[in-house]
Amino acid sequence: MGKAKSRTLEVDLYPSLRDYLEAQGYTVRSEVNGCDVVAQKGDDLIVVELKRAFGIALLVQATERQRISDSVYVAIPRPGESLWSKKWKGIRHLLRRLELGLILVAPRSRARKVEVVFHPTPFDRKKRSQKRRAVLEEVAGRSGDYNQGGSTRRKLMTAYRESAVRIAVCLDRLGPLSPKTLRALGTGPKTTGILYDNVYGWFERVDRGVYALSAQGRKDLAQYADLAAAFAAELSEAK
Repeated sequence: MGKAKSRTLEVDLYPSLRDYLEAQGYTVRSEVNGCDVVAQKGDDLIVVELKRAFGIALLVQATERQRISDSVYVAIPRPGESLWSKKWKGIRHLLRRLELGLILVAPRSRARKVEVVFHPTPFDRKKRSQKRRAVLEEVAGRSGDYNQGGSTRRKLMTAYRESAVRIAVCLDRLGPLSPKTLRALGTGPKTTGILYDNVYGWFERVDRGVYALSAQGRKDLAQYADLAAAFAAELSEAK
């Protein structure tokens, strides 16, 4: 029953798509050698795969069709959510990376029934040096692996948070200190910024250029007991 409903909805997309392509001068045929829609104009051959929703099955079909043509599109009903949402930014990036085009169809719309979001084009796979550098710096800034892969409910232990915990441990064990003294204890070059920004509310300035651990900081430190204990041990060895 669900399959029939899905197929009917895919069929509903076809008339609007056919009319759009024919208006561009293409000869359009459906269900050709396994392809949902084929459009031809001279030597230009377009293949379109229709689905009622975006998913892996659609990607598998579309990438298979790239053996037939370089101009392969996926066509789905126009989504209710924005194409600039986080979900759709990811989907658009994936389609571009696979060098597939995206067509949105709204057969019941009184205005624009078909929208070509983007055409299939070669994807530039050059790595972005800035993002790569940020990842390498984040890895280098962590003393260990304190996160659980795939976790979304726990607070991530980032290099920034780890530095804040290290500062909190120093202030907890040694009392109020200056950024210079903290850096000498190994809290890192971002110490002053972490104290000044006080993102987590863990620190308070008690004198000019001197900071102490706040009540909130002492309370939150208990959440990172293992890491705090490791930093405290390093601090004891450094004395």
